[in-house]
Amino acid sequence: MIERATDDDHPYDVIVVHSYSRFFRDGYALEFYIRRLAKANVRLVSITQELGDDPAQVMMRQIIGLFDEYQSREIGKHVLRAMKENARQGFYNGSRLPLGYRAVEVEKRGARVKKHIVVDAVEAELVKLIYELYLRGDGKSGPLGVKNIACWLNERGYRTKNGGRFGTGSVHHILTNRTYVGEYVFNRGEWKTGRRKPESEHITIPVPAIVDLSEFDTVRETLFQRSPRVTPPRIVTGPILLTGLVFCSRCGAGMTLRTGTSRNGTVHRYYSCSTNLRVGKTGCTGRSIRMDSLDEIVVSHLTDKLLTSDRLSQLIASITAKRAEKAAEVNERIAGIRRDAADAEIRLKRLYRTIEDGIAEIDDLLRGRIEVLKRDRERAQTALERATKNVAEAAEITPEMIAQFADTMRENITTGEVPFRKAYIRSVVERIQVDEKIIQIMGLKQSLERAVRTKCLPSPPVRSFERKWRPL
Repeated sequence: MIERATDDDHPYDVIVVHSYSRFFRDGYALEFYIRRLAKANVRLVSITQELGDDPAQVMMRQIIGLFDEYQSREIGKHVLRAMKENARQGFYNGSRLPLGYRAVEVEKRGARVKKHIVVDAVEAELVKLIYELYLRGDGKSGPLGVKNIACWLNERGYRTKNGGRFGTGSVHHILTNRTYVGEYVFNRGEWKTGRRKPESEHITIPVPAIVDLSEFDTVRETLFQRSPRVTPPRIVTGPILLTGLVFCSRCGAGMTLRTGTSRNGTVHRYYSCSTNLRVGKTGCTGRSIRMDSLDEIVVSHLTDKLLTSDRLSQLIASITAKRAEKAAEVNERIAGIRRDAADAEIRLKRLYRTIEDGIAEIDDLLRGRIEVLKRDRERAQTALERATKNVAEAAEITPEMIAQFADTMRENITTGEVPFRKAYIRSVVERIQVDEKIIQIMGLKQSLERAVRTKCLPSPPVRSFERKWRPL
């Protein structure tokens, strides 16, 4: 309207509003646009606030604009406070829900309808399918990347919650949204500016989980490792087996490929300290080792020393023993939460009994007390569910599972294309340190246990992950 009013053909003489607050509730913006319209000989007239153009009435209009702005901010503050309290009680506030969830009415408080977030069974299956495609593929190919998942879904007619086509952004959001493990966050950021608020202001609403927490963590870790900002594409899909894993033990820098040619023209490849190659011996005296020799040493030691049924059984047994030690501490905390939940339930029943027996009558004070006790009970029950879910016993790892995992891993790190061998090695190896006489191969026991327990082999890299050059 304002753009049209300021056109050269002068289409309008007057813009009429009910009050200045209906035009703008920002003092600066109100005066800015009134003056912009005045330059085009267009007047702004308020029906309920008739003011002229003399200095006193202009000042009054500016004061009215400031009061409107103040009132708008006060209303926003109180509305946000009410919405935060509603979220603390576990109710839905009306923002857009992610794929797989819907809101259902659970109760009414006067004219206000309270809703809870529940799982949409149909959409939840699509969410599980997306995680399955990312981790294991569709059965005809290996695990798919974010872009390939979007193409796969669109080709088969799957659509987003709004009926649109899937893109890399929507798929990535599904793979990283913690709502799917039961943590729906309200008051995460400011909708006007997009600025993220501090975590102290976030309010987590417990919702039914669609994806298992261990599966979600595996996806998140894989996404992080595949990010070009963390792991360059050449490290994932390049032709060098141990790129990004080999480090100099003296200075801690990574070791990169260096080539040399002998007198007979044979080209030799070495892993060499990058600090020494960059700044010379003043930075590090340097380490160099033939690439084929180190590759053979690492692969042979993994197959002979680590990926055997006996060695894997020992490592997993040590993790199980440590988990049992921590279980006692967690059980004490759960017992305390159970006591709090039971105490809140007993108090609430006592209050109901006094009302039923006619000892007390319901008034505003008693109604408020009931709401407080209900809130305490819900919080205790939510904390109890979360604590018991986190300490749920994991599935037993059988010797057959260990043997199958060991055989598959030995086969995949010794044969096949380098990018796929590299992916399997990186799933069990975190770092390789090269010294003059010692080579240390290091990894996490938890990574081994998770891979064996979930019956999910490490994901090979996405083949289209490497960036392609385009001719000018």
